[in-house]
Amino acid sequence: MKTIGFIGAGNMGGALIRAASRSDVRCEILIADKISEKAEIIAKETNVKISSPTEIAEKCDLIFLGVKPNFMASSLGEIGDVLAKREEKPTLISMAAGVKIEKIAEMAKTSCPIIRIMPNMPVSVGEGMILYDTDDGVSEETEEFFLAVMGKSGKLDKIPEALIDAGSALSGCGPAFVFMFIEALADGGVSCGLPRDKALAYATQTLIGSAKMLEESSKHPGELKDAVCSPGGSTIEGVRTLEEGAFRGTVTDAVISSFEKTKMLGK
Repeated sequence: MKTIGFIGAGNMGGALIRAASRSDVRCEILIADKISEKAEIIAKETNVKISSPTEIAEKCDLIFLGVKPNFMASSLGEIGDVLAKREEKPTLISMAAGVKIEKIAEMAKTSCPIIRIMPNMPVSVGEGMILYDTDDGVSEETEEFFLAVMGKSGKLDKIPEALIDAGSALSGCGPAFVFMFIEALADGGVSCGLPRDKALAYATQTLIGSAKMLEESSKHPGELKDAVCSPGGSTIEGVRTLEEGAFRGTVTDAVISSFEKTKMLGK
């Protein structure tokens, strides 16, 4: 039976642990975090085993590095000697924003296969998006195992590493923008007299239903938008107001700003 390890059980690491714990793949999952309370909460929720970075480096076939970019070097330095002693190297899986595979290999100071991923928070509920790429050391068998382990996370898409930062600015940062939009929709409903709980429920279901409709219709979002806008109606008046506030341009700029920041984090 294969063993999977997670070093770092923060927001994103925790989301991936939850996804892995739902996997149909039979494997042991070990987790470690400097803040023991985080590890204990997730272990209780998912029935995984609390461990240490050293034990994970010694035993695991896949090692997810759920640490921030500025802590990547120290985290890999902590387990580097253990990794170097292993005859059969584990595969390192990094989710550090902006940190390229080549840089991770330098920090590890040993020739482990590396998968770079960029997940988003909805992986914790099985509706996430994981962008990934592999180095030449990752075998087809290992890649298939990784995909199986993450199979309950949502959708996975392999893209060239050069595009991961751009994809991350959209799918990785995007949930925050969507949550802001849902909150703003609900605030509008409250301003019109709706109770807060109903306004939030209506806004949430509106986003869920609209996304599902877009996915299943294969139509351009502009075409679906036009279908809702009756001539001289309420919806087109709201669209006009959004356009006056540079809605689309502001959203585009938000993605671009996140992309530029991600590139800076990797330096």
